[in-house]
This record gives sequence, C-alpha cells and structure tokens, in this order.
Amino acid sequence: MTKDTKSSVSAENFASAAKKAAGNGPAPVHLWNPPDCGALDIRIARDGTWFYLGTPIGRPELVRLFASILRKDGDEYVLVTPVEKVSIQVDDAPFVAVDFETKGAGKDQVLTFETNVGDLAIAGPDLPIRVVRDEKTGEPSPYVLIRANLEALIDRKSFYRLVELGSHAPHNGASWFGLWSSGAFFPIIASAELET
Repeated sequence: MTKDTKSSVSAENFASAAKKAAGNGPAPVHLWNPPDCGALDIRIARDGTWFYLGTPIGRPELVRLFASILRKDGDEYVLVTPVEKVSIQVDDAPFVAVDFETKGAGKDQVLTFETNVGDLAIAGPDLPIRVVRDEKTGEPSPYVLIRANLEALIDRKSFYRLVELGSHAPHNGASWFGLWSSGAFFPIIASAELET
C-alpha cells in the first residue's frame, strides 16, 4: 500500500491494541509481521511533537505508548501490533535526545542519552552518534541511535554541552574533533576544518 492509502484503523483503536501488545517499555516489534493496514494520519515533527489529524497529541502517556510500538521498515516509519501495521510520517528523526549524562573522561567516557519519550540509550559501537551537516549552511544536525534503526535528534542545548566534552583523535587517517563514548570515537568535524 502507498503512503496515501488511508487506514480504516483509528488512532484510538490502534492505541487500544498497542496497549495490549506493548506492556512495559518497547514492544518486540521486530518479531511481528502483521498485514499493512495503510497510513494513519500521525506525524512526528522535527521537535519531537506527535500530531494526530494535524493536532498535537497532548497526552504524554499516549505518545510513549505509540513510541513503544514504532519501527522503521526501510525508509518507512510504522506503528506495529501483532495484528496490524500502519505507516506514519516522520519529519526528521522520531525522537529527540533532550538530555544526557556523562561518566568518566576521554576514551573512558560514557554518554547516556534520554529522549523526549523517556528512553535511555548508552552511546557506543551499537548505538552510534552521527552528525550530518547541511550542504548549504554547514549547520550540524547530530543524532544518536536509540534502538533498531530509530534515531533521536540531539537537541541544541545538549549538543553544545557535548561539544565541550569533545576532543581530537585520529579517524580515517586524519585528525578529527569528536566524542568518545563506551570506547568508540564519533567524529563531528575534521580538525583542519575546525581551525579554519
């Protein structure tokens, strides 16, 4: 089915099915292969706000419930229960990393991120940090992988704090400025570019 196909599933009915399926924390959506039921008019804005039929979802517990059954199939974001799957629209990343804690320093540093829906993720080889720079403006957009193909956009205040923890290290034969977490180095910008 295409993105334009309207689903006969309502957000309320889907929420009820999701509540039964999810339990506590993220549901085992990778194990479920239900039929595609079309698209549901849910959109996640770049700032992490969830909308239904163009109106912000004002109940945080409902947003957390939907977030717990979110999956990315290829380039498509879907909400999944054991019996149905619906596609939704995501403007950028489905989550926003709104804060982080740090332990240790240098190569021993460990960064633990918290998302707008309460997920925690320890950055490392399995949950990397990446920074994409806008081709026109050079503005960075930093992300951290939260779980199975689902990233969080790191909010501006957290990114500024992260930059203060950054250091220079070799990466792909050159010096880069970046971040260490869980023994892995995540490059942000080439040292030579930073100096200019």
